[in-house]
Amino acid sequence: MSGQADQPFLDDLSLSLDEAWKLLVRGSRDRKSPLHTPAVASVRRDGSPSQRIMVLREATRESRMLRFNTDRRASKVDDINDGAPIAILGYHPGAKVQLRLSGVGRIEHSSASCDAAWNEATLYGKRCYLAHPAPGSPVDAPTSGLDPEMEGRKPEGFEVAPARENFAVLLAEIDQIEWLYLAHTGHRRALFTWDEEKGQWTSHWLVP
Repeated sequence: MSGQADQPFLDDLSLSLDEAWKLLVRGSRDRKSPLHTPAVASVRRDGSPSQRIMVLREATRESRMLRFNTDRRASKVDDINDGAPIAILGYHPGAKVQLRLSGVGRIEHSSASCDAAWNEATLYGKRCYLAHPAPGSPVDAPTSGLDPEMEGRKPEGFEVAPARENFAVLLAEIDQIEWLYLAHTGHRRALFTWDEEKGQWTSHWLVP
């Protein structure tokens, strides 16, 4: 990525939006991508902000949906529930792109999409949802929350089956994307907003 001529999206809003979604889709599939683990922010019931790093499991441009897996006992589940504002922040140093996304999040526990997410999770991933007590619970000593017999080894399928009860997905329907490209030749910044009535993105440039 040596010069501006190599990145035609720098002066094209449509191509910049394409690039943003390409990075997100790649981030959901590539564990080495910096966008595989963005920061996800929600609002607590008392109005205070709360954020955490989450693994991006799926990104679908057509539905404007990002998917994350979560423990249904986690505090963010109560914050988001059936629909609440959500913000996502990621930065890709190689692409020199920062993405600030916002939209509406919702939690699903017994849906077909949640079943599919559970089925594709690894045994190690499923093991995380066996933690007891619930995530965020105060304890007297450091702990993984797992039974010692489950630590340090790959579990069997029957061992992690009970964890399905604690498994849920966080779905974020994105309605705004702020794109920032950092370069010594001159930064670029753009805002993309979903127009529900027209069923399309509207966009305009911003001063970086």
